[in-house]
Amino acid sequence: MWWPEPRPTVMRRSARGAVRFARRGPVRFAARGAVLFALGGLLAGCFEPMYAQKTLAGGPGLQSRLATVGVQPITASTGTLGARVAVEVQNALAYDFTGGGPTVGKAYDLKITLTSQVQQVIVDITTARPDMQQFGLNASYTLIEVATGKVVVNSSTFARVSFDNPGQQQRFANARGQRDAETRAAKVIADNIKARLASYFVAGT
Repeated sequence: MWWPEPRPTVMRRSARGAVRFARRGPVRFAARGAVLFALGGLLAGCFEPMYAQKTLAGGPGLQSRLATVGVQPITASTGTLGARVAVEVQNALAYDFTGGGPTVGKAYDLKITLTSQVQQVIVDITTARPDMQQFGLNASYTLIEVATGKVVVNSSTFARVSFDNPGQQQRFANARGQRDAETRAAKVIADNIKARLASYFVAGT
């Protein structure tokens, strides 16, 4: 059976010499709570929400700064797999930066280079056909400050998405699976790039 922990008892002597016993538990806990509450209030001003409309200093918020980034057209041969994936990445980033609206007061150019590959992950030992494949998308990108022409961010990222290959008799299902994998990989690339640029605009690194 659980019993409450006894509160500490302190012996005090009054001015007349009488001995008194006082319990310090509630007072001590209340004092600690007050101190913690006060510290929490002081520290609250040290944190800034990443997607706030304005910074604590009154400057433009992160979303406003992302809206100044212009995504350059991603080069890819027309009608190829790379062209469709490039459009997926570019559209995802443009929407993430501006919410579907135009670029406001462009201050940065974002240049992206994509490479893709399809690999066999699981192969049927009887037919030698792949049962599962993996679509890989690699991206190298640079963020350039328009006013100075300086490269402020130079990085790369990647995405790996697997999809099933039902077999030669279901070629449409296989094509649909690969297309979905390409779309998901493009979204991962866009999210990674946005997170990296957000880090630059917030922390300056």
